[in-house]
Amino acid sequence: MVNAWYSHYEPNVPHTLAYPAIPLQHFLEDSARRYPHKIATKIVLKYVLGGRLTIGGTLTYRELNTAADRFAAALIRQGLQKGDRVALMLPNSPQFVIAFYGALKAGAVVVNINPTYTAHELQHQLADSGAATIVLLNLFAKRLAEIKAQTAIRNTIVTHIYDLLPFPSKQLVRRAQQKEREWVDVQPSSDVQLFETLLANQAAEYTPPNVEPDDVALFQYTGGTTGTPKAAMLTHKNLVANTLQVVSFLPSAEPGKEKVMAAIPFFHVYGMTVGMNFAIYLGGEIVIVPNPRPIDNVMRVIAQERATIFPGVPVMYNGIINHPDAKNVDLRSIKACISGSAPLPMEVQERFGELTQGRLVEGYGLTETAPVTHCNPVYGERRAGSIGLPLPNVEAMLINPETGMPVRWGSDETGELLVRGPNVMQGYWNRPEETAKCIDEDGWLHTGDIARMDEDGYFYLVDRIKDLINASGYKVLPREVEEVLYSHPAVLEAAVAGVPDSYRGETVKAFVVLKANTTCTAEELAAFCRERLAPYKVPRLIEFRQELPKTQVGKVLRRVLVEEHIKAQQAAQR
Repeated sequence: MVNAWYSHYEPNVPHTLAYPAIPLQHFLEDSARRYPHKIATKIVLKYVLGGRLTIGGTLTYRELNTAADRFAAALIRQGLQKGDRVALMLPNSPQFVIAFYGALKAGAVVVNINPTYTAHELQHQLADSGAATIVLLNLFAKRLAEIKAQTAIRNTIVTHIYDLLPFPSKQLVRRAQQKEREWVDVQPSSDVQLFETLLANQAAEYTPPNVEPDDVALFQYTGGTTGTPKAAMLTHKNLVANTLQVVSFLPSAEPGKEKVMAAIPFFHVYGMTVGMNFAIYLGGEIVIVPNPRPIDNVMRVIAQERATIFPGVPVMYNGIINHPDAKNVDLRSIKACISGSAPLPMEVQERFGELTQGRLVEGYGLTETAPVTHCNPVYGERRAGSIGLPLPNVEAMLINPETGMPVRWGSDETGELLVRGPNVMQGYWNRPEETAKCIDEDGWLHTGDIARMDEDGYFYLVDRIKDLINASGYKVLPREVEEVLYSHPAVLEAAVAGVPDSYRGETVKAFVVLKANTTCTAEELAAFCRERLAPYKVPRLIEFRQELPKTQVGKVLRRVLVEEHIKAQQAAQR
């Protein structure tokens, strides 16, 4: 049966969409015409006087679009040509939104850079992309100075988090930041400009280049499906399509009325699409939180600003439902949340829904697909452990990773997940061989993820091919063991990985964080697992931790856990 998942779409979700042949920046320009005086961005740095005063600032859609025009005009005046790369090394901020859309207006390709990168990581990404311009926070300037000579950077644009803030927020934040140890004082020079000065001295008039839908808009770096860091080339068409696909799956979203909580980073493709582009298309207000840690920050902002849509990651939702003050904070403004980047236990979905009265569902995607490909119906039937249904115009299938033959529909057999659609990347920058490994001749993207599909078209992510544990010839799926551990009442977080074992080759190890004010022994957890798992799947090793290593968007780093285990074993042997 072809595309059985359509029968499980919500009534107002279309099976297919028409995609306008426009560049991504048209979303901002259109919202500026429709909602010129509506707030586009509100950055929240701090609440004072019991929440009666906000340290932060707002920009209307007209102001945001004009600032992006000024930024585009400045880049063009400095000699930027269509297709040149502009790197952004910024936290969530109005400056990110301005620079992102301004660079696109100028015909540039945006290169998203993680602000936590070391100088070495920064050098690789800048050198590989060939970026000649970088926009970064002043606090990151020292890292750039260490490696700038080994890159093609000719123009550095420096901003401060307080740029664009009104009085007295600007003065208060600047005074506080200048006392911090991390403060970096950057002076303008022939190749260094200040973001705020650049905008103030530049008119908004310019001749925009002719940007086509198939032009590359973004270099988004990823380990990808084959391991080495490389840039997925996402076109304007890819980003426009995925934004509209996500919007279509939230039929209750009201243009001009939503407040989107932007706690996940814009430099990550998930935050960029579901947090920023989604809100811009709808003419919604982006409530910007530069630092979501601790989770109290997120809770306080949701309650104060009455955020309605909250894209996030499991660690955020898990942190909220287990926070001791959660029941004392009014989070009932939340209507819908889409969780991505890591598995979302059903217990977390249900408890979060009880707390907020909103709907939390799990989705799935990859950097290479801009990123969302699957999602559970927000108000329809969501299924435990499922990543949901393919979005409109996304084709999905499973193949046997060894034979390449398709897995029979609805058989519940596992196979590698393949996807195809208008949101699939153009390829990897300067990596034709890697591209060929990832995208076949028929346009199917091989995700590297093992999944199964039920007879109704709901997909269930089983694990990454590379994360499968081979214990004495038995294949163990880490996520299956993690789901059991999460069901234990004392477990807050759990990660399972294969670690070297002289006898079994690999053995199953669980890394566990317990909930506050609870106790549990390794023996008790192992016994709990034995009641629910085959013997070869039960963790032979259990390590309790205060926290698990994660990426900026909350994905647990299994690789780091394995490396730390190996180092500990080597130290013990010595």
